[in-house]
Amino acid sequence: MFAALGRFVTRFRWFVVVAWIAVAVVCALFAPGLKATTDQSSFLPAHYDSIQAQNIQAKQFPSKTQPGAIIVFQRSDGHALSGADLAKATGVLTKLNGELGKTFQSLPPSAVQLQPSKDKMAALGGFGLAKNATGYDTQATKDAKSLRDDAKPLLKGSGLTMLVGGPAAQQLDSQNSMSTTMAIVGGATVLLIIVLLSLIFRSVLITIMPVVIIGIVSVVANGAIGWAAKTFDLKADSSLQEILIVVLFGVGTDYILFFLFRHRERLRQGGDVTSSVIHALERAGEAIASAGGAVIVAFSTLLLSSLGIFKAMGPALAIAVAVTLVAALTLVPAVATILGKALFWPSKGWKKEPTGNRFAAIGNALGRRPAVFAAGSGAVLVVLAVFALGFHASFDFSSSMPKNLESSKATAAIQQHFAAGASEPATVVLQANSGKLTQAEADGFAAKFVGVQGVDSVQPAVDPAVAAKATAAAKAGHPQLLEQLKKHPHLAQLSADGTTAIVNVVLSDDPGSDAAAAAVRGPIRDTAHSAAEAVGATAYVGGTTSVFVDIDAAMKHDYKVVFPVAAGIILIILMLLLRSLVAPWYLLASVGLGFAATLGATVLVIQHIKGDSGLIFMLPIYIYLFVVALGTDYNILMIARLREEAREGRDPRSAAAEAIKHAGPTIAAAGLILAGTFASLMLGGNSLIVSMGFALSFGIFTAAFIMAMFFTPSLTALIGHAAWWPGHGDEKKERELAR
Repeated sequence: MFAALGRFVTRFRWFVVVAWIAVAVVCALFAPGLKATTDQSSFLPAHYDSIQAQNIQAKQFPSKTQPGAIIVFQRSDGHALSGADLAKATGVLTKLNGELGKTFQSLPPSAVQLQPSKDKMAALGGFGLAKNATGYDTQATKDAKSLRDDAKPLLKGSGLTMLVGGPAAQQLDSQNSMSTTMAIVGGATVLLIIVLLSLIFRSVLITIMPVVIIGIVSVVANGAIGWAAKTFDLKADSSLQEILIVVLFGVGTDYILFFLFRHRERLRQGGDVTSSVIHALERAGEAIASAGGAVIVAFSTLLLSSLGIFKAMGPALAIAVAVTLVAALTLVPAVATILGKALFWPSKGWKKEPTGNRFAAIGNALGRRPAVFAAGSGAVLVVLAVFALGFHASFDFSSSMPKNLESSKATAAIQQHFAAGASEPATVVLQANSGKLTQAEADGFAAKFVGVQGVDSVQPAVDPAVAAKATAAAKAGHPQLLEQLKKHPHLAQLSADGTTAIVNVVLSDDPGSDAAAAAVRGPIRDTAHSAAEAVGATAYVGGTTSVFVDIDAAMKHDYKVVFPVAAGIILIILMLLLRSLVAPWYLLASVGLGFAATLGATVLVIQHIKGDSGLIFMLPIYIYLFVVALGTDYNILMIARLREEAREGRDPRSAAAEAIKHAGPTIAAAGLILAGTFASLMLGGNSLIVSMGFALSFGIFTAAFIMAMFFTPSLTALIGHAAWWPGHGDEKKERELAR
């Protein structure tokens, strides 16, 4: 099949190239852009506690808004705020209140108020989200920027500083930070590929070719992903763009190398360009297709995830790899045919087999003592895997953001001068199972949270509409109404129909911290559920922290579903490729051991050496997908060459030695480039991306240089002919040669 494909591509090479360029132009002009969001709640199914609380609140308390912009005022000289400062800050808020964009909800003028901190060093204000606004879309970032820009002239000469935080501002800062990170990662990735390819091939065109080809592939892939996202309403996490860059350039360069090494090998044996391209596609095509298929399947299994973040990311990455795979089997050989032997210019060293080949020496050593290599490489993986038992999941997304961002500074100021959870209280919703709730029942329920571990206070419930009317009445000559409201607030707010109550619980810790997550998961939810049962109602805990807790629960569910399904399908692909029921099992087991070793090494470096309290909880699924999927590429390439050498009549140990000699350079070059590509993520500055960059680069390095180079061939040499059972195609070839 691949030989036939090679003949077609070489014959219609110009047609193939023009077709790819035409498709890229269409995608560039007409494909919708990929929209990203950091609204983690949008990725959760509706049955989770936090989402139910959010939906009930929106229905029963439409006037009660979620935080949109959280604003902190301080003096620029570091002194305490005076009465005049507070009046000036209130005036600034009042003027901003009349110039808000679509994202934020304007307040009645009388409801514009500031909350000074106890130490008078800061004052807190803000605006809620408008109806149907998420705070995480393009409009939110535009309005957050306008809010900051509009405030600058109002603060001039006042001696005050203003920091804008909250969801919209965090989205703006995250987007700007990600743009910088993407530029750094993209530049570092391209530079790394150029430098390494120039060192490997000493060729100008080979150095440039992957960058140009993958650039075309990137346009097509992004267009296909954009159309898929629009058609199926897929939501993408904000980190997807960075990962796409790495996957496209890393995987694309790998597949190009798989082809080029076989093409060069055939040319060295005296073949002409066309026959060498056909031969390279025939021999490397199956490995490339199988490797790509394994990656596509692994990514596609994310559709089984309960989290929208992975449901969107899985198909997006699968589409990117599929486009890259098709390009590797069509566009790359077409370009290689057109360029001919000039592809290797100006180097002439490609014409001769390297003398004193290091990989030949490694292969010979492994062939003589496979047990030593198997035990040594296996021991390294096992030792590192032990550290994986110390993995501690972290939910602190805010700590992963650079500290110099304005929204990060706003959060830090709130934590310093107010209760850490003051910016985003947990929202507890109480809904009667039948009938209505009394105010006494609702207040009694709210009072249960006072003194609960992780709770700083329970905010008195004041309906914004009632507060505005009372303030207006006070200004109209009835101050007793406002005083009465201040002296006798209720702890809970009842809905208009009396069936639902809402309670605002201020957490003792930052809403995004691990401590806050532990409090919501344990004592706060336990208190809510037991207290609700006592009054014949059901309680749901909402808010940002509750969303993170539910995402963690969904992730644990996904580990039990996605991991086994991906492993099972990859096992089937390996069985079909190798026509064996033995080799696929130890190949998959070795990749699983590589996953554990990668997680263990990340725990060792990030938690024990760097000193972080934990790793972002979604990191294991990223490691699993990339190490299992992409790491399987190298195992497939090595095992395919092992089978090929065995079919040539070599005994198992000689086949292992010869496979390392020929496939070793390809795997080493591809692994080094892909590991280096993932390592470029560590330049981003975001601690989540840094830890992901280290984990994935280490995992790819382990897959290439420990598993594929040593562990897989040494085990195959030890198992011998039985590795290919029930086919035994290698033994049949041996008997034919013996005749």
